[in-house]
Amino acid sequence: MPEPRLIIVDPGHFHAALVQKEMYANLSAEAHVYAPLGLDLIDYLGRVARFNARPDQPTGWRLTVHAAPDFQAQLAQEPPGGVAVIAGRNRPKLERIAAAVEAGLHVIADKPAIIRREDLPRLAAVLDMAEDRRLVVCDLMTGRQDVITRLIRALRDDPEVFGEPLPGSATEPTVRLSNVHQLLKHVAGAPNPRPPWYFDITEQGEALADTGTHLVDRVHETLFPDEALDYRSDVRLHAASRWPTMISPAQFRQVTGEAAWPDYLEPWLRDDALEYFCNGRLHYEVRGIHVDLEARWQWQTEAGDDTHAAWYRGSRARLELRQGAAENYRPQLYVVPEADIEAALDRHIAAAQAAFPGIRLDRRDGEWRVVVPDALRLGHDAHFIAFTRGFLGYVENPRALPQREKPNLLAKYHVTTEGVALSHR
Repeated sequence: MPEPRLIIVDPGHFHAALVQKEMYANLSAEAHVYAPLGLDLIDYLGRVARFNARPDQPTGWRLTVHAAPDFQAQLAQEPPGGVAVIAGRNRPKLERIAAAVEAGLHVIADKPAIIRREDLPRLAAVLDMAEDRRLVVCDLMTGRQDVITRLIRALRDDPEVFGEPLPGSATEPTVRLSNVHQLLKHVAGAPNPRPPWYFDITEQGEALADTGTHLVDRVHETLFPDEALDYRSDVRLHAASRWPTMISPAQFRQVTGEAAWPDYLEPWLRDDALEYFCNGRLHYEVRGIHVDLEARWQWQTEAGDDTHAAWYRGSRARLELRQGAAENYRPQLYVVPEADIEAALDRHIAAAQAAFPGIRLDRRDGEWRVVVPDALRLGHDAHFIAFTRGFLGYVENPRALPQREKPNLLAKYHVTTEGVALSHR
């Protein structure tokens, strides 16, 4: 069998290019690109060209571009077995995924796969079709590669350290997760422009439906590792809210290059500023455990980059990811004891050296910081490479894909899309 090749479909987000920041031994250097001719395609081609031309470990991608209005229909000409990468406009993303599966392609879909709750049944049907055809469809949950996320999962699984998750309540949830993303940023060493449609919430989705997918994924993967969730019986949504970040004409021009507001943004213009509804909160239960989530976007953050925070309460300890000013905006993991866990924690860290070489404990003020060496902190871009390598392993052996992935993907998108709907009420 020939090596599978990448099929890039309508690359309207820089995540499509980050998958190609390195080469892969089990993937052809030839990649085909299907997209309408426009600025999104030009931006993608420029990023891959820079990867090919960089002096340090250049890539060697050979791109064949099919630029046409009917690009999606042309996917049918691809030989089956390739890997479609779909990262761009969110509203039609499910349609793109379905077209790729119908063409016999495996799919890496950048989050979110859907942004509207009415699309959940169609997503389930597409996943069923992929399973019947032994095709792998995964959304690009790069956060699973993060070292602190992996350490939290490992510590949560240790009953002598964490105990059992507490049920919590509406006023004192067991889990709190939040992220703050920055609209004006640099990616892979270059300014990251946003297409004008990015600010259309009917096209891009609101915060809970977009970056909220990472939060929900982390909650479910941490609380219930290796378990399948049924959103119809395991999940209850309680409350949600939304609010805008105001974008000035000068800011919009700076990040998009557009001199004027597009007509489709008119419903959200207030005194010549854009009400960008990119912030949301959600309180829900999963198997009786109370969870609070908050996803936000700012023009620029104090950290100068995206930041995250997490809090998991167990019967013996609390696990916290902090990334504030006290940590110089660098993610740090803390273990806050609720019982005598010192000996158990020491044993756990010693045993974890094989998977996390060089980690150690620093005790201060009644809590421990898990010191993580720089060598284990891969960084944002490297997470895409690690995820893709793992995905290609599933392409070689689709039966190795965990059975929980399909039901848990549906549970995740039930939470995010129903959360957006609840915030409107």
